[in-house]
Amino acid sequence: MVAPVAAHQGPHVVVVANGEFAYPQRLEEALDAADTIIAADGAAAWLVAHGRPPHLLVGDMDSIAPALAERLADSGCRLVHHPTHKDETDTELALYEAVALGARRITLLGALGGRIDHAMANIMLLLMPVLTGIETTIYDGQSRLFLIRGDAPSPGATIAGAPGDVLSLIPLGGDAEGVRTEGLEYPLRDETLAFGPARGVSNVFLGTRARVTLRHGILLAVHTPRRHVEEGVE
Repeated sequence: MVAPVAAHQGPHVVVVANGEFAYPQRLEEALDAADTIIAADGAAAWLVAHGRPPHLLVGDMDSIAPALAERLADSGCRLVHHPTHKDETDTELALYEAVALGARRITLLGALGGRIDHAMANIMLLLMPVLTGIETTIYDGQSRLFLIRGDAPSPGATIAGAPGDVLSLIPLGGDAEGVRTEGLEYPLRDETLAFGPARGVSNVFLGTRARVTLRHGILLAVHTPRRHVEEGVE
């Protein structure tokens, strides 16, 4: 698996949003690695259709057939029903449930594709304060998205990959300062990636690992394996 390198203690929870699932086989492999699967509302239908029913169903239940929700409840799935008029999205509520379960690693599927506002909002969920200290990754079957923070106890990330993999580093919420990289074709040496310009997009792995650190700010890292880039899905 191509992912940030980290030691995991505690459950791996996969949260499934009701978005697009363009690469089902790859997503199924991610589900098979989960200790617990949480569905955000209508995402449960996709999970059931692929033989991986959720352990927990969260949302206002406006996009799931009542009969399916009842069948899941009868089979032991726990339902957490929220009112339709609420401040949080169903995906956000599902992430809160993952944290409540003690997750030390969260993978979010079905978060991208479809409506651009939903996709952007789901990416911004990585910034939820309750996720600080929990390795949280969005995976759409071709790329993995995660944060690299300059204010973390151990700032930076070591990322496992392969020569030719693509890594984009995109500042969130302001400039990313003191950025250093190792193992990438276009190195950064204590430099600033300004919020707005696209300078950090499409760097390339030279070997099997890349190291990224920064003094201040937050980077959204987007890691796309070379084999997926060559498929024309960068």
